[in-house]
Amino acid sequence: MITYKVTVATGTSYYSATNDYIYVTLVGEKGSSKRTILDKWLFNDLERGSVQEYEVESETDLGCIWWVQLDKERFLVEDNWFCSYVMVRTPSGESLVFPCYRWLCHNDSVCIREGQAKRPYDDSLPAFQSHRQRELVQRQKLYRWKVWKPGMTRCIAAETEEDLHPDVKFDNDKRTDFENSLNLALRELFLKELVNMFGTSWYSLECFQKIFWRVKSPIGIYVVNHWKEDWFFGYQFKNGCNPCLIERCREIPKKFPVTDAMVNQFLGGSTLEKEMKKGNIYIVDYKILDGTIGNVIEGKQQYVAAPICLLFQDPQNRLMPLAIQLGQLPGPNNPIFLPSDPENLWLLVKIWVRSSDFQLHQVGFHLCGTHLLGEVFCVATLRQLPAVHPVFKLLTPHTRYTLEINTRARNELLGKNGVISRLLATGGPGLDAFTLKTCKSFTYRSMCLPDNLQDRGVLELKEYFYRDDGLQIWGAISKYVKNIMGLYYKSDRDVLEDVELQAWMKDVVQEGFTELPGTGFPESFQSREELFKFLTTVIFTCSAQHAAVNNGQYDWSCWVPNSPCTMREPPPTSKGHRSIDQLMDTLPDMSQSALQMAITWQLGRPLPNKILLGSFEEEYFTEPDAKKVMVEFQEDLKEIERRIEDRNQGLDLKYQYLQPRNIESSISI
Repeated sequence: MITYKVTVATGTSYYSATNDYIYVTLVGEKGSSKRTILDKWLFNDLERGSVQEYEVESETDLGCIWWVQLDKERFLVEDNWFCSYVMVRTPSGESLVFPCYRWLCHNDSVCIREGQAKRPYDDSLPAFQSHRQRELVQRQKLYRWKVWKPGMTRCIAAETEEDLHPDVKFDNDKRTDFENSLNLALRELFLKELVNMFGTSWYSLECFQKIFWRVKSPIGIYVVNHWKEDWFFGYQFKNGCNPCLIERCREIPKKFPVTDAMVNQFLGGSTLEKEMKKGNIYIVDYKILDGTIGNVIEGKQQYVAAPICLLFQDPQNRLMPLAIQLGQLPGPNNPIFLPSDPENLWLLVKIWVRSSDFQLHQVGFHLCGTHLLGEVFCVATLRQLPAVHPVFKLLTPHTRYTLEINTRARNELLGKNGVISRLLATGGPGLDAFTLKTCKSFTYRSMCLPDNLQDRGVLELKEYFYRDDGLQIWGAISKYVKNIMGLYYKSDRDVLEDVELQAWMKDVVQEGFTELPGTGFPESFQSREELFKFLTTVIFTCSAQHAAVNNGQYDWSCWVPNSPCTMREPPPTSKGHRSIDQLMDTLPDMSQSALQMAITWQLGRPLPNKILLGSFEEEYFTEPDAKKVMVEFQEDLKEIERRIEDRNQGLDLKYQYLQPRNIESSISI
């Protein structure tokens, strides 16, 4: 008999262990070992976090080991098992690692390949080709596309999270935290008594302090002290929760007829033409909100505006609002508001812009721009790439928990009676049309950060930390992708001949984005550069971009007047004095304010058990050259962290959302 030493690692999360029978068989080029039960006398086998060694015997030398077969058989009650990896030490002393990182359920049988990444044409033996095909056939049965809403990206075919396979579901720690987090928010923030006070207005702006006193966010406190100031209003377009909309203005739009006479005093005697040539005039246009039907909450009509805002980068590098129009069509009932207007009126107009920004941020740049896009990449990866494929190994860490969080969001946030319908002005009857418009606004080019920034003309915008930090992260990801994928794709021909890779891209475009023609995604890869750029875009979207638009939700929205989730009175159609009572009647009521704080806290808080960008807790790549590239990526992220930390030392308001220590590797919240 020939003896192989087999080390089996069980997952570390709760309920990873099992009491069921687990058998292992080594399959090699010269035959198979004995089917061996993983059971050591007087030991508790396969406990949570355990790494245990067993002996597996074979009548002959197996030669090159092709795969490890794991079989699970029920003992008394169903008891799933999470296997992290298997390591085999051969009689010659060679050690082979077989990454697994999956659940075995019911009477599962899985065959896991050794960790070296293999493209389809690397597997010349029929047995390997058959193994790849069987794996994909099985996965394509488990992970199917469905239409969520006509005209939008397709999603995973699951009505609830219970329909998902355990491999893509939350672990127990994550599930418990998520399901208790909203009640925890209401309790932590002392908001429970206010949630049911619908229709009750606050008496004054100061009354919002009643729900703010428990806030522990330094940025939130800064917001309270500065939210009325014009420079701070402008700052949020650069480094707030939605830094993705601002554009350089090269020509004043005809629909927004701002004149020099209106704004000359705010330009220090200069003109719009001169300042536009200098690159100092910027614009934010919420045209995508035009025509959106306002929600009706508890029988009360809510209101939506589609404002346009012109801003001036002054000599102190502050972005100062020059003029605001609250609708898209100029006219006597849609005046252009100016900083010289009565104080309460100007404040109300800015609040309207901030409310519109809240709508577009939540539904557009957060939901459509990260969550729905990330789900398409995740589903296609599961359906078209076997576990041994290098792109599967590259992308899997960036798909963790995405399918469950999106499935829950469709039911708990976006459903008929979900939080969005109860909270946002754009919820309810207008939500589908608004979401459809925002989905259609995203293109491949808009997802590529360098192209996006160039197209928006913001490369020279001062103190734009989202851009500065984002480009550093993009550069590090791009270098990582090129170096690690360059190990497997040495030429453009290697890319062209990878049929699984081409099928993956085809699935992304023809299935995931089939309802959205014209997005500009390549339907196939013709070169290494095309592949590397697309993979960089996928990883950036699922990590850094999501961090930029998710992590600051509570910071910028906990002071409700700064980012109102809804507006309860129509936008002003004329100039003149506005009383504080009129402001309070327009802002969210007590119930809406409490829910806004709780939801943004739930979604934007630091999460337990999160895996950061560059933290390879699950090691899919096992080759020394690939591991070297991963270490280089980690070092690059540490250097970016240091540079951002040094920059932030000199800032009163620190931009931290794109510090690597705050970037989760996937969309999990």
